Amino acid sequence: MENQRNLRKERIGVVTSSAMDKTVTVNVSRRVKHGMYGKFITFSNKFHAHDEKNDCNQGDTVRIMEVRPLSKTKNWRVVEIIERAK
Repeated sequence: MENQRNLRKERIGVVTSSAMDKTVTVNVSRRVKHGMYGKFITFSNKFHAHDEKNDCNQGDTVRIMEVRPLSKTKNWRVVEIIERAK
């Protein structure tokens, strides 16, 4: 029998920092409508993601996937670069 891997979380965000070696900081924001007042609220999270080839630059839009812990703060990796910064 084949071992089947569970579905892994994926997020799309913008690279805010690429100063570290093989690591980027990705800001993921989402808009949620308030239950009572109907106003849209923006929540944002920052993730450290593994970038094996040091390919990402600041401002790039990337897709990241959750993986096993790679360091103390890093348990995401860059799957693909969706759009390059202009």
